[in-house]
Amino acid sequence: MTLAHASAPTDPAVLAAALEEVRSRVPLVQCLTNVVTTNLVANALLAVGGSPAMVAVPEEAGIFARIADGVLVNLGTAGAEQREAMVEAVAAARSAGTPWVLDPVAVGTLPVRTALAARLVTEEPAIIRGNASEIRALAGLSAGGRGADSIDSADDSHEAATTLARSTGAVVAVSGAVDLVTDGERVVRVATGSPLLTKVTGAGCALGGITAAFAAVVEDRLVAAVAATTVLTLAAERSARTAEHPGSFAVGLLDGLHALSPQDVRDQAKVR
Repeated sequence: MTLAHASAPTDPAVLAAALEEVRSRVPLVQCLTNVVTTNLVANALLAVGGSPAMVAVPEEAGIFARIADGVLVNLGTAGAEQREAMVEAVAAARSAGTPWVLDPVAVGTLPVRTALAARLVTEEPAIIRGNASEIRALAGLSAGGRGADSIDSADDSHEAATTLARSTGAVVAVSGAVDLVTDGERVVRVATGSPLLTKVTGAGCALGGITAAFAAVVEDRLVAAVAATTVLTLAAERSARTAEHPGSFAVGLLDGLHALSPQDVRDQAKVR
């Protein structure tokens, strides 16, 4: 797909076309991700139209990164073996021109993952996505949040996200009540979603996988990140209409991702 760089990332028709492209091409997404949320990440990718592969073993990760259409690197539970696989996969993805997404979970507060994130961020990620505290810490502007939980709002990270995007060349997507996405010049806010997203472990991890799927098929990385965020948050809104509690909401989120149509994106997206 060639959604040109000049495509308007706030045009719902462009975002809908991105979803159509994911479902048409079924991108293969390698996920080196949080072991707590592997199942949700894989199922979210399947529901949205991608094909997940949880290949995170050293000596295999790099080989698979050259095969995959996109790669997710999530630092949520980065043990020694997985850290080795991440470095290997990122090097291979960069060499092969495979777009990869960095999710710097809990950086700033924890030294091992913070050092790893600092190393990986120099390896040309296509998109960096995280909460406001993680993005501020990765940009060197704060000490991080409370583990994986943010203590900042997305707007608090505006300066950090813009700085990080300009210094790395990556699009930076910040999750919050209103999500913020920037390529260092253009800034887009996505105003859909549900507070129940904060009550389900792995919603952000799932968004990382979905973002890698969109980056695999959409040339404009800002469009890819905005479209992925819009799709997940619209599915969350759909689920929240009938779910009273987090358990049913989590199941409904997968149903919502599967049921969401390009026309729903055209009609319901709230981007500015």
